[in-house]
Amino acid sequence: MNCYYCGCRLSEHDFCTGCGADVSTYKKTVYISNRYYNDGLEKATVRDLTGAINSLRQSLKFNKNNIEARNLLGLVYFEMGEVVAALSEWVISKNLRPNKNIADDYIDMVQSNPGRLESINTTIKKYNQSLVYCKQDSLDLAVIQLKKVLSLNPKFIRAHQLLALLYIHNEEWEKARKELVKCSQIDTNNTLTLRYLKEVENVLNMEDTAKPISKKRSISDEVIKYQSGNETIIQPVNDREKSSVSSLLNIGIGILIGIAATWFLILPARVRSEKAEVNENLRVVSEQSDAKSATIDDLNQQINTLTTQNTQLQEQLEAYAGTNGTMSTMDELLQAVQAYVETPEDIEKIAGYLDKIGEEIVLEETSQAFQTTYQYLLNAVGPTLAEQYYAEGQNAYRDENYPDAIKNFEKVVYYDEDNAGGDALMYLANAYRNSGNEAKAKETYEKIIELFPDTEKARRAKQSIDELGE
Repeated sequence: MNCYYCGCRLSEHDFCTGCGADVSTYKKTVYISNRYYNDGLEKATVRDLTGAINSLRQSLKFNKNNIEARNLLGLVYFEMGEVVAALSEWVISKNLRPNKNIADDYIDMVQSNPGRLESINTTIKKYNQSLVYCKQDSLDLAVIQLKKVLSLNPKFIRAHQLLALLYIHNEEWEKARKELVKCSQIDTNNTLTLRYLKEVENVLNMEDTAKPISKKRSISDEVIKYQSGNETIIQPVNDREKSSVSSLLNIGIGILIGIAATWFLILPARVRSEKAEVNENLRVVSEQSDAKSATIDDLNQQINTLTTQNTQLQEQLEAYAGTNGTMSTMDELLQAVQAYVETPEDIEKIAGYLDKIGEEIVLEETSQAFQTTYQYLLNAVGPTLAEQYYAEGQNAYRDENYPDAIKNFEKVVYYDEDNAGGDALMYLANAYRNSGNEAKAKETYEKIIELFPDTEKARRAKQSIDELGE
């Protein structure tokens, strides 16, 4: 363990022998982080992946520079099918320790195989499409999409759980149980999986209890025993009932003969009557058939119209896919991460991806892993972009091209709000004022006063606000 001030190797003392800094709290923090890391490692070993994630996150809360914990967290995410979250952790790990970091191998493992990367993108798209189908109440289509997802990524726990939930909705309990068992084999202590499995097991147990129990007929029910002297006589029940059955059979035969004689006497008249009735029914059925044929033609036309409308709506759905920040935006974040890893010097390319993501989604509504990766990339390229936009904004301001100046200085503030101690904010406020937008100018001047109190810029901003008020 090294001192966080001077980098000197720490001893058993609570102070640094190199610079004399108090490192007692630092040692305790690192110790707690390592304890959580060891706990996460033990849970991951027994496939308690949910518990491992909780422990590793706690470890990183105490020490964000714990490279081993971050790499292991990425592996756990990868094992659960969360490839994007895994890449996020490994990219952060690589930037914290650029050299001799096994995260390089993990990233290369994913990115060196274009087919695998394409499979990951396809998995995410199909999973999001299945969510859309669920919201549209197209559950059969959602089941088909989820089966395709699991054929590409069999360890995707969220897809298994959603498929099991759909099976539960359709009361296909055995299929739901099989999916949940697969989940438990991947992550033995997933709370959602255990809750679903408990409900399914309760239903299956109730069905087993409700099944009727067949009764076997004993031999004693089929015979009659009685004692005659010293002998025991066993007589089958059938022999006892034989005489009564024979009598009934003879009576039945006589009745049938009488009915047959009567039937043959009146048969010719009945045949003519039946033929007339059949012809009438045939005429009615023919008329109904003609009417149904016309109805079928009309329905076929409606089907063709609805098929065309469905195709158009499907195209619109594919065009709108990604507006909620969980579909195509995920691809753009992966592309930004790949560009940063492969060509970190190409700032404008990375910035293009980040600008597009910022326009399409509300960052606070995305997952924590998504926000962490996006913010890290933004911090990495922000200062360089801020310098470029600052120079372009100054040129536009000198040429009194205030709309372009406002556009460039807004980007400077977005990427580096503290640029040059607030110079970009002051330029932006003056550009608003000169372009006639006094409301935005006052808002920006007030922001300068808030961020840089007791400075010359704050005094000038206060003076400008007073002048705008007059």
